Amino acid sequence: MPIRIPNRLFARHYDRMAARYEREMGPRRAAFLGQLSGTVVEIGPGTGVNLAHVPAGVKWIGIEPNEHMHPLLLEKAAALGLDVDLRLLTAGRLPLDDASVDGALSTLVLCSVPDVAQALAEVRRVLKPGAPFLFWEHVIAPTGMALRFLQRIMCPVHRVLADGCHTQRDLAADIRAADFTSVEIQEFRIPGKAGPVWIRPHIMGVARR
Repeated sequence: MPIRIPNRLFARHYDRMAARYEREMGPRRAAFLGQLSGTVVEIGPGTGVNLAHVPAGVKWIGIEPNEHMHPLLLEKAAALGLDVDLRLLTAGRLPLDDASVDGALSTLVLCSVPDVAQALAEVRRVLKPGAPFLFWEHVIAPTGMALRFLQRIMCPVHRVLADGCHTQRDLAADIRAADFTSVEIQEFRIPGKAGPVWIRPHIMGVARR
């Protein structure tokens, strides 16, 4: 188990560390999340950055294992006038019935879950038939790119600084292998102002149960 910055310290500084990213990518992510409706479960919501982008009328359930993130998220929810259901659990075991939610969401989360396959299996289990899983994640660069080598070099350091976040995960392959009925993936790169070069390759998309 690699050494990490303590959960309390990471939570305290998360919003400041993510501010550049949110300024650059927040508007695009808001448009992406606009397709959510009904009851939605978000895995790893952190301090609640996505709450401002979730459409009105959505019943939001959050699964966040870092207890020190909870007060910050609840403060954001109160400021937005949102009634949220926040639970101190992990993505590997969602406390929801089979086929019980209208949508699921992860943004910059699958990079750090201990077991990606298990988390995706749980997301698929709780979705209603045909319901969407929206994902927005940073990923490993394509084979042959120098950036891929840099990601491998930086991964141990990044895991310490970013609560276990991996820079080498091929999450597009993981999602395609998760037995969803359909998967649509768009590749893109974030601008330099949004974050370090080793997390610039991204994917966004929709997988349906």
